Amino acid sequence: MKNQIRQVALAVFSTLLCASMAQGQEVRTDADQAVAAFKKADSTLNKFFSDSAGYAVFPNVGKGGLVVGGARGRGLVYQKNEILGMATMTQASIGAQAGGQTFAEVIFFESPAALNDFKAGKFALSAEVSAVAAAEGASKTANYKHGVAVFTLPKKGLMVQASVGGQKFKFESLEPTGRTSPKTN
Repeated sequence: MKNQIRQVALAVFSTLLCASMAQGQEVRTDADQAVAAFKKADSTLNKFFSDSAGYAVFPNVGKGGLVVGGARGRGLVYQKNEILGMATMTQASIGAQAGGQTFAEVIFFESPAALNDFKAGKFALSAEVSAVAAAEGASKTANYKHGVAVFTLPKKGLMVQASVGGQKFKFESLEPTGRTSPKTN
């Protein structure tokens, strides 16, 4: 029985990871759609999009686990309205957890220094920086912690967990494209 549960969890996890590894133009399209979905879920997020030094959007993060878990997603990094590059988010966790899900995540950088730390690979999110679920008005009470504010938006699946973990990021600079982020009304 334990072996079957483990095999099912690994299959779900593998499927979610493969689904989260969109590349190139697909990531750009998905990032635009994720930003629109975040703004639709919480119109007060516009202040974060317009006032932050920059932000990273991970439109499709796949997450799964059974005692030991992980997540992975690719996204775009913006400085104000300009795309700077792509980033990969990897998460590991341990504790009581079971299931699989996909979600979108946006990380806002309060200052140019926080954005530069992210780009230089000196950035990781620990358990002490919690994400706020995007819902109308939720960002009104959200504050930056350690120079970042994190919002998530569940998409599919179910994950039950009481675990500890952290997220690590890898930034890859893109050549200037002149492409800008979605409008921030």
